[in-house]
Amino acid sequence: MYSSAKLSRVAAAVALTVGLSTTAMAQVTSSDMNGQIVGPNGNPAAGTVVKVTHVPTGAVKSVTVNSAGTFNLRGLRVGGPYTVEIDSDEFADQTISDIYLELGESATIERTLESAADYENIVVTASQVGSLAFGQTGPSANFDLATLQEAPAINRDITDIVRIDPRVYVDEGGSGGIQCVGKSPRFNSLTVDGVRMNDLFGLNSNGYPTERMPFSYDAIEGVSVEIAPFDVIYGGFSACNISAVSKTGTNEVHGSAFYDYGSDSLRGDSLEGSDITLGSYTEKRYGFTIGAPLIKDTLFIFAAYEKLDGANTFDRGAIGSGAVNEVNITADQIAQITAISQDVYNFDPGTTPLSEPNEDEKLLVKLDWNINDAHRFALTYNYNDGNNIAQSDGDSDEFEFTSHLYERGAELESFIGVLYSDWTDKFSTEIRVSRTELDNRQNSFYSDGTVGGNDFGEIKLYLDDITVYLGSDDSRQANGLNWDGTSLMFRGNYYFDNGHALTFGYESDKLDIYNMFVQHSETSISFGSIDDFQNGTNAEIEYSYAYSGDLNDRAAEWGFTSHSTYAQDEFYLTDDLKIIAGLRYDWITTSDRPVENTDFTASYGYSNTANLDGISLLQPRVGFNYTVSDSTELRGGFGLFSGGNPNVWMTNNYQNTNVTGGEVEGAYANLFDGSVTWVNTEDGAPVGPGYSVPSDLDALIDAGEGENFESNNLDPDFDMPSEWKFSAGMTHITDDDFIFNVDLLVSVTQNQAMVKYKGIEAVGLTDEGYIDYDYTGYGSLELTNSDESSTSYSITGTLNKSWDNGISLTTGYNYSHAEDVQPMTSSVAFSNFQYRAFTNPNEEVSSLSDWNIEHRFTADLRYTTELIDGYRTIFSAYALAQSGRPYSFTLSQGDSNGVFGYTPYLDSNSVLPMGSERNEETSSWWAKVDVAIIQEIPAFSEDHTAKVRLTINNFTNMLSDEWGILREVSYNTSTVGTQYPESRQGDASLWEMRVGIDYRF
Repeated sequence: MYSSAKLSRVAAAVALTVGLSTTAMAQVTSSDMNGQIVGPNGNPAAGTVVKVTHVPTGAVKSVTVNSAGTFNLRGLRVGGPYTVEIDSDEFADQTISDIYLELGESATIERTLESAADYENIVVTASQVGSLAFGQTGPSANFDLATLQEAPAINRDITDIVRIDPRVYVDEGGSGGIQCVGKSPRFNSLTVDGVRMNDLFGLNSNGYPTERMPFSYDAIEGVSVEIAPFDVIYGGFSACNISAVSKTGTNEVHGSAFYDYGSDSLRGDSLEGSDITLGSYTEKRYGFTIGAPLIKDTLFIFAAYEKLDGANTFDRGAIGSGAVNEVNITADQIAQITAISQDVYNFDPGTTPLSEPNEDEKLLVKLDWNINDAHRFALTYNYNDGNNIAQSDGDSDEFEFTSHLYERGAELESFIGVLYSDWTDKFSTEIRVSRTELDNRQNSFYSDGTVGGNDFGEIKLYLDDITVYLGSDDSRQANGLNWDGTSLMFRGNYYFDNGHALTFGYESDKLDIYNMFVQHSETSISFGSIDDFQNGTNAEIEYSYAYSGDLNDRAAEWGFTSHSTYAQDEFYLTDDLKIIAGLRYDWITTSDRPVENTDFTASYGYSNTANLDGISLLQPRVGFNYTVSDSTELRGGFGLFSGGNPNVWMTNNYQNTNVTGGEVEGAYANLFDGSVTWVNTEDGAPVGPGYSVPSDLDALIDAGEGENFESNNLDPDFDMPSEWKFSAGMTHITDDDFIFNVDLLVSVTQNQAMVKYKGIEAVGLTDEGYIDYDYTGYGSLELTNSDESSTSYSITGTLNKSWDNGISLTTGYNYSHAEDVQPMTSSVAFSNFQYRAFTNPNEEVSSLSDWNIEHRFTADLRYTTELIDGYRTIFSAYALAQSGRPYSFTLSQGDSNGVFGYTPYLDSNSVLPMGSERNEETSSWWAKVDVAIIQEIPAFSEDHTAKVRLTINNFTNMLSDEWGILREVSYNTSTVGTQYPESRQGDASLWEMRVGIDYRF
């Protein structure tokens, strides 16, 4: 341990700052405390008893200082206050009060005891103990309860908080996903009370398993983001780990209630001098928390409930409609298409989407039991059910009627049990068991909510410069998902007398998946003009089903178990240099295999039945923290990480074998002249196109002759993708208590997951220089590894400062250059294959990542005063300025399909002009400020607090409709020659205001 005389001014200031913290966080549910107790001459005060009391619950832990003068305590509750009593038979006792612990923090207590002859007992506060919260090894950010309650969190989501760190970009113009240092949100891990709560299947681009954050905002005690932790307990991610821990009940009854309101009248109605038409809507959110003792000092309960009655708004409309983005269709054309659909096809296509209602409901209940001084047990139940109404084809050259929208939703339940035990002063354990179940909904807007429960298919009209969609979205015609996961963790900690701390453990995560995904099961009909649509002429129809006639046979049902074991030593090499070094080993077991496709096996000499069984990865980790002086510390390390690879990519291989079903298509001169016989009409529906299937296509499916789509398979030599992370950082505090942090992060990916097309072979070059392909065998999209490594790096600087006048500031800058070979933005193999810019669809070229934000400035500013005597007023602002997302200029979709001698049909404009690189272009910079004003008002009791709250998202745009406008390019590609490739993102660009009230007792 480092000398107790060297008390760190860095740590003292950090303990008092708000927002970004330099403490060390972990993928855990609790906090730790360790330290060194020495006598007046610096000798170890062996035998001294350290008693730690969590004041709100009365929980007590005691430990005896060992012969090296050190002690360790694990499994402490997050928050506080704590009181530490140092009881010595030889020296004067000491008491430290008002200690607050952050999530996963190892708070260090370094004390020198005085002679008993001079003092009987010395009493100090936590702010006087400089060694608290000292010892970070990797770049991270921590956000305390004050930040959660005071920042402009208009969405009541942790995304409103973690975006304060300049390394963390939240996709406010799209999915709301969290992107860490230019990496995909799918490569993150989200844990709540230590259990993974991220999207284990990988369907959602926001990283959550549900439509919104799956737990109540007011249930959170603290949040941390780990970018490069070098502790071996971290796993299941290669981008970043986001940890949240829930609150607990105490010996006093405490609770809260809130209500807030928003509507279209509290939102911007103009952009860049033009009036904007929004659908009318109102949004209400309300909820409560309650914490109480069931048995004083022993058993506690905490509960949080939250409900949203909201709305989804849509930003596309006809020319002259006043929509945020006007697309190339007229109101007369919309009216004409509507009339044809109703009169000719007996189907109401709906209207132009403006706003549609949605809802969300959350419940968390936690029991916390102090069994005795050595053992504590916590049981958490979490429930979330919510939905959104989403658009399926949202490009600027597409228009959807409301009938083509779909419901995205999910119902989630989880149970988490954790037992913390101190068996001796040297040995402690944590045992955690959890169960999570999710039922996902992907229902067409007009469906009955069951898989295949649509009675009308999709119709597409290819007009001159726009595609018009009506009817059931093709991807939601037979779509169902549910999964359940069971996790087990055992972790032990043993403390040696020589100061070494050994951490070891085993974890397993078992996942079982059911997924149904069959496009065009209700047909998709295409027309080349409105006249053809009216006359039913020149139609093309796609149809997909199960060869057995039972659609359930197309579902994928499989599962696997991921295992981890690890061991680590933490010790002080010198008084000032702390080292952590360890190994983590991950491996996967499964007995489930895809159905064999004999055509595939005959073509390639190996089977498509490969699975993940037996793949493994050994991950070394080393980190250090060095105290240079009482105002400066250095940190760093290196380690190998893996995880966050969406299981939907593997599910494709179980589902799309081309054995249980397939797709057929046909061209029809006239749908109404009697040349087409219609079958498979649902009861009560009219016979005809949209409601029925052409008999010739149905007969092909019955004969097992569907063969339009390529199968999917796993490379039998597939390896676990991984990423090396190398980090170096420094913290320095000035004489005026400005805290500066600088971090350099370099990462090198290896064995990146990518999708390649099998069945084509390069035979030369075209005149333009593109690869000339020949068709050589059975077509399949193979999930494999890239041999190309990608190097990414980021440089981050942050500044923290709090003043006595009530002002606090956290600000930072990040430069990021992140690369990948294939961005893998989709849950579908074919989309992952085609949705990147390339000159060769099978190329392995490391290029700038679709997720990269090169420059990002952020600031969190708060000012607390009393405009009304005795009642606090808090002014809070979050500001950002960042460069835009990268994109590429590519050939048109038609030209793309003609470039190669043979290639799978490219349903996109993905081909780069020769000589170009992916993501050479950058969208416009975006800058905005969000604000919150919180005013305390009189409450019903002196012990209660009441606050009114006003939150304005994009206050910049409120000041001027020319400011705060986010522009991006859809799918990161735009056709060469496009003059204005960017489109405005309405949700992010328009200012929005919410008003509410909080009451706490």
